Amino acid sequence: MTKHLYVREQLHAQIATMQPNDLLPKERELAETFQVSRNTVRQALQSLIEDGLIYSVRGHGTFVSDRRISKGLGLTSFTEDMRARDLEPATRLITATQRPAADDIARNLELQPGEPVYYLERLRLADGFPMCFERLHLPTLLFPKLLEQKLDASLYELFATRYRTVVATAEQHITATELQKRHADLLGVPAKSAAMLVSRRGIDNRGRIVEYGQSLYRADRYGFDLTVRR
Repeated sequence: MTKHLYVREQLHAQIATMQPNDLLPKERELAETFQVSRNTVRQALQSLIEDGLIYSVRGHGTFVSDRRISKGLGLTSFTEDMRARDLEPATRLITATQRPAADDIARNLELQPGEPVYYLERLRLADGFPMCFERLHLPTLLFPKLLEQKLDASLYELFATRYRTVVATAEQHITATELQKRHADLLGVPAKSAAMLVSRRGIDNRGRIVEYGQSLYRADRYGFDLTVRR
């Protein structure tokens, strides 16, 4: 057994005795405990992260995973997903502005290029830990004075309560990707960490396209469950 596999097995046994979100010892401490290099410890930790047993938050440390959040194909918001799992959702608003729609945005929203849209960037958190970075484009005509509203909470709830708009259908496309430095820093993981990119068009119960967005999910903390039948 190689050194990093030995360390992995020892840590795996240790994790089994710990509680979700418990903090693991620092790399230096683990290297001293197992009498190996920090690089060996780093390899073992990375293997456990890939298996979803632990997760890291830059500047805070490495923690025991509660569970990887599994999302099905039902249309639910991030806030609803977190509350259903007894996690406290939160949102950090990064950017909120109005600008002309670029060609690809206009095409997805079925607008004319150059028509005004709202552009939002938000970091979504669960129990204080970053889970998802999202970019959203919304037609200004459907949501007048949106930038004056509270945008660091559930947008779907805001749409329903203030604008009488319910997102009834979502067209989603999911791909694997690597995080660039800016997004990795926001999500608290190293650059080039694995992530899932979800592109989404939301359609309301009147058939109007009300949102087009892209969300980057931490692959070590989020998964999608699919059920298929012949």
